[in-house]
Amino acid sequence: MSKAPGSTSWRARNDIASRPWTGTLREYDLFKELAVGLVVVGLLVLGLSAVFSSPDDPSVTLKSWAQAQPADFVATATAELGGTSHTAGYGPPYNSTPDASQKLGPVDLQSLSGVRLPIDTASDFVITPLQTLPTPPAAVEEWTKASDAQHTAWTAAYTDALSKAPDNDPAKVGPGDFGPVPALTGALLAMAQQGALDPVMSAKCSFYNTDYKASILFLGDGTYFPGLADAQHLTGDQWGMMNETGNYPGQSWLWLFSALYQVEPFKSSPNADVLVVFSMVILTLLLTLVPFIPGLRSLPRRIPVHRLIWRDYYKHR
Repeated sequence: MSKAPGSTSWRARNDIASRPWTGTLREYDLFKELAVGLVVVGLLVLGLSAVFSSPDDPSVTLKSWAQAQPADFVATATAELGGTSHTAGYGPPYNSTPDASQKLGPVDLQSLSGVRLPIDTASDFVITPLQTLPTPPAAVEEWTKASDAQHTAWTAAYTDALSKAPDNDPAKVGPGDFGPVPALTGALLAMAQQGALDPVMSAKCSFYNTDYKASILFLGDGTYFPGLADAQHLTGDQWGMMNETGNYPGQSWLWLFSALYQVEPFKSSPNADVLVVFSMVILTLLLTLVPFIPGLRSLPRRIPVHRLIWRDYYKHR
């Protein structure tokens, strides 16, 4: 008569862990294997990092820009004063420039939210930062008292003079009626080169200083920042992305957005940004609703790729 499963003798006969080992034995050094594993994996990580790692370039700042390309900095500051920079004519949400917004058919999506982040490039990028100096230049008062028409005349004349100067060097600009523009841009250049402009440009944001919108817009209006992107093959026509260190997961997830910009009708459309975003919304909805869309939801049965992947499982079914 066999014992019940709950009895002591039954547990003893079926307790595999309590049975003596009758197979072969050999020495096993766990610490040695651990050490070897760490060394091998460590060398492998270092080797792959050296070959495939992301670049660890220093952050681009207004200071580095002003020191590397002062002529470009002064030319950009002049464009900000004259309201001729890209940011000055961007449209919503920064300003209400006519016909600057992108549309989806007849719908002006860019203007729906209005000007929520108003930016006056002359004031926000040049005049206000200079007013934070212990002794603001006298040129600031001269600029603020002049009319908009006078501002336009001064900046247009100085822009033209900069383009004709050797190497676009502000120090080599000939005489002309530029008003306070050379003094303003020169003072801003000195402020940036000393590193005082970067914190001032982000002073309006929160305590943690995580809003670098003004600095990035100012950088983007020049040629220095786009030139760095071009050297790294990151511009739109180069179809580049960078997973830089410190910003996981970086921009690698943007590959599909970037791919759409390389094909028509997105490539040549003035409304490319809106069209790409709208297309991504449609694709995301299709992916989300696959289980509910007739035809799409039956594709796995019609194209049984999964049976090749899990062929061992289906072989024994």
